[in-house]
Amino acid sequence: MADTNEMEVDAPASPDAAPAKTGGDSTTHANATAVRSIEGWIVIATNIHEEATEEDIQDMFGEFGEVKNLHLNLDRRTGYVKGYGLIEYTTLDDAKAAIEGANGEKLLDQTLAVDFAFVRPPPAKSQPQQARGGARGKGGRDRSGSPGRRKREEEDDEVDAKDEDD
Repeated sequence: MADTNEMEVDAPASPDAAPAKTGGDSTTHANATAVRSIEGWIVIATNIHEEATEEDIQDMFGEFGEVKNLHLNLDRRTGYVKGYGLIEYTTLDDAKAAIEGANGEKLLDQTLAVDFAFVRPPPAKSQPQQARGGARGKGGRDRSGSPGRRKREEEDDEVDAKDEDD
């Protein structure tokens, strides 16, 4: 018997190919790069009305492509929607179409905010190692050291102070 349930896999990007900076790639409004989950591309919709149903969300987001999975968290006490939903699409194009089409649209008199759920932050401007806190013992954030280390550092500081006085 032949197995017909084959998983679709995106073609791997070549390591030397830099991502394009056009609107056609998977960048968000904040210039972060969207990241694919294991199953597909997940979009988060916020400001969903508490009385919205899965059917309302399915109808709205189904216009942009095949919704592979839909999840609305409910408040345990009230049973109403908490205000956000996760919508999963198989393809990046469907997810981008949903973001472009549904972001700013009204659902039950509330304006939705839609974007990619998982993103990689935009690349930081090059900063010296010390400013990022990566160089230990040479700046960075203050941390408490072990008691033995603290004592050695205090002794070293005392020796340095005596050397400067001489």
